[in-house]
Amino acid sequence: MFNCCLLTFQTIKMKLEDEIKQKEFKSQQHKLSVNIGYTANWFEGKFSKLLKEYNLTPQQYNILRILRGQNPNPATIKLLKERMLDKMSDASRLVDNLFKKGFLKRETATYDRRHCDVLINEKGLETLAEIDKRLPDHEKLLDTLSLDEMQILNDLLDKLRG
Repeated sequence: MFNCCLLTFQTIKMKLEDEIKQKEFKSQQHKLSVNIGYTANWFEGKFSKLLKEYNLTPQQYNILRILRGQNPNPATIKLLKERMLDKMSDASRLVDNLFKKGFLKRETATYDRRHCDVLINEKGLETLAEIDKRLPDHEKLLDTLSLDEMQILNDLLDKLRG
């Protein structure tokens, strides 16, 4: 399995150094840190372009996916914050914007008037279904990796997060 990865790595078309016009890094740790951030931004940028057609940001899309998973049960802002990919996002603001765009319903919680229950609506579900049909095209960006390499990279990223 390791040999297949070596062969693939030898066919890399564009190295990080060429992409960001930097000849060297302080260490392999520094290069890896920059590479992870650069690659995440590159991948999210491609996804943002797709989502823009639906008037959504990646963070709003993430909220809708969480709500679809909860459906038909409501979610609280606290639950959304816990499950979001981008922990720095303001879940309340995202919910407000999605409500204004007509993708979800908000209701005052019956158990506590200070809390808000959030539910995805039909428009939100339909929009996610349309995006789901287009995800395979976006995921083709990953086709430069073999299935074995994808598994290795997933394992390494899980290990990195500890």
